[in-house]
Amino acid sequence: MLTDAVKDTIQQAYRRWLESKGLKARYGQRLMIAEVARALANADDPEQCAIGVVEAGTGTGKTMAYSVAAIPVAQALEKKLVIATATVALQEQIVYKDLPDLLKNSGLIFNFTLAKGRGRYLCLAKLDTTLAAQPGFNPALALYPDEMQMQLDSATSQVLERMLDKLGSGDWDGDRDLWPEPIAENLWGRVSTDHAQCTGRRCAHVRQCSFFKARDNLDQADVIVTNHDLVLADLALGGGAILPDPEDTLYIFDEGHHLPDKARDHFAYSSRLRATDKWLDQSIKVLATAAAELGAADSISRQLEVMPSAVFEARQLLASVRPPLEELLSSVVEQRDGRERGLNYRFEHGLVPDFLREQAGLLRAAFEEIAERLGRVAAALQDSLDGNGSVARDMAERWLPPIAMLRARADANRELWFYYARDAGDEKPPRARWIAGIESNAGMLDIELHCSPIIAAGTLSHHLWSRCAGAIVTSATLTALGKFDRFAMRSGVPKDAQFAVVPSPFDHATAGVLSVPPMSADPTDPQKHTDMVVEMLPRLLNGDEGSLVLFASRKQMEQVFAELDASWQEKILRQDTFSKHEILTRHRAQIDAGIGSVIFGLASFAEGVDLPGAYCQHVIIAKIPFAVPDEPVEAALAEWIESRGGNAFMEIAVPDAALKLVQASGRLLRSESDRGRITLLDRRIVTKQYGRAILASLPPFKQEITR
Repeated sequence: MLTDAVKDTIQQAYRRWLESKGLKARYGQRLMIAEVARALANADDPEQCAIGVVEAGTGTGKTMAYSVAAIPVAQALEKKLVIATATVALQEQIVYKDLPDLLKNSGLIFNFTLAKGRGRYLCLAKLDTTLAAQPGFNPALALYPDEMQMQLDSATSQVLERMLDKLGSGDWDGDRDLWPEPIAENLWGRVSTDHAQCTGRRCAHVRQCSFFKARDNLDQADVIVTNHDLVLADLALGGGAILPDPEDTLYIFDEGHHLPDKARDHFAYSSRLRATDKWLDQSIKVLATAAAELGAADSISRQLEVMPSAVFEARQLLASVRPPLEELLSSVVEQRDGRERGLNYRFEHGLVPDFLREQAGLLRAAFEEIAERLGRVAAALQDSLDGNGSVARDMAERWLPPIAMLRARADANRELWFYYARDAGDEKPPRARWIAGIESNAGMLDIELHCSPIIAAGTLSHHLWSRCAGAIVTSATLTALGKFDRFAMRSGVPKDAQFAVVPSPFDHATAGVLSVPPMSADPTDPQKHTDMVVEMLPRLLNGDEGSLVLFASRKQMEQVFAELDASWQEKILRQDTFSKHEILTRHRAQIDAGIGSVIFGLASFAEGVDLPGAYCQHVIIAKIPFAVPDEPVEAALAEWIESRGGNAFMEIAVPDAALKLVQASGRLLRSESDRGRITLLDRRIVTKQYGRAILASLPPFKQEITR
């Protein structure tokens, strides 16, 4: 229950913040503050649901609203507040701008910090090992199977020496993002670690460890800012491994429309046959070296003695399963946008053939034996680090990371094969299972097996909603067709969660116009529609202003660009010709110089792109952004819905397209002073019943539509 004392704290903090900024209260922001406070305050009542889902339109000031409400509630309930975003840009805005602003101007007293995963911090143990191995290192004795360490060149050695010096002098804290220059991925991988390889508090470097120093700071923070991926990683480890225990935490998931897909992908498994065989082969060399150095310990030697035969069995089974999988792939020829792509073979309803289920059972058992034996070796090494084993500490520190990494890989393969051996008929809903043909850089075909939940509802319900003290999910796009049904199905939020839509402060009817011009073709005839887009664009675009043209198909984007006059091509910045960041930078520079600029982009430019004012005065959308229906996970979801008597097109495709169209339309107005136009070149929005439903769900722009 929201007490009067907490209400007063929130109201006073908001009032002081407004006064210090010279602002007037926004209706939507006040409404969101109330919704967030009311939902989270239920965390002290086990009979109430403390989960809220709040859609807040662009310009609401979401960060300030949920922060000024959630911080006092969390402090009153003696809970930690974790704010998680989907993008680095918003995470940095919250840490370096929004929370310092609130702390300075609201009168609230709190401290906050940024939480990152181990992989963003330097590992001193690996840095020492890497430097100590130079020169004269023998790559045949490499401990890390897919990092077969070659001798460092002079420039790389100097970089690592500088890292060590700056750590020692206190000029750097080991955070990759704070190193003054870019660090190549292959180099960083040799001096960073992950959960599997980290020896934790047992490490001799733990007092100087950058990650654990940052982790210890979390205990002192009232507010922790992080990303969705780290929250999900922590939950997968049981919760409380990196972040505070879920039971002691109130969560804010900003950009929350990404959460279901991120959760689904986080709990998916995949494995490549050739790559797996390669690391198994390399592991034999690593384990042989380990046996020679650690053989004196009986508890370890017994496990290592039988490892070669266990690995050999796994490799034999992988070899035997490859030919029939190649045969399945050979029956598939996939085309998209007129070009052949990587092959996918999806198992309908998640049901795999009997031969594959049988082989999967054997492979699961083989990888389980490998994982268990490596686990026993790792446990013995951990005992030695604790002073209770027979292995010297320096030797235990040297060998625990590679042994733990091999075990993690074996565990991941065991999980994959477990789901392939499982009867999909017992799954509700069934997991998506498919195989893909992947061509390596060397031109060799590898086969990748995948297994993924088709929705994250069960996963999030089990790991998050049922455990957390409270949570708010917020975004500008959580509803589809005016309802929360799509998000609720995919996320599994409790039915008694609080749902609210907070209106945007923008006067859409005055600030923007939505136009659907007359056309004699629609996207159901791709070539005629493309020809019409080519014909119409020069008349629709103003060459002296900033415009954004969004396509749902790369083929159409490239074809339209190719058929435009050279005078227009010179003004167009097309996706894939430069990085997204570079395109936006060049676009802004051209507008600042008084030169018109047009961006041609795909889905990634329809969301998270901020081009206020003159940078974007016209958004042209080539067609309603229906998803490609043959992506394995989405196809499996549609199949499941149809099998239950539903209509996948109306229940998935139309709501998804409506949400994407709202996101695309949101590129036009980024501030209350913005003005502009949206043009949709798809007559289905008015000629089809589903199109009219999508149209009704769009922001209330003034409409200029020829019926």
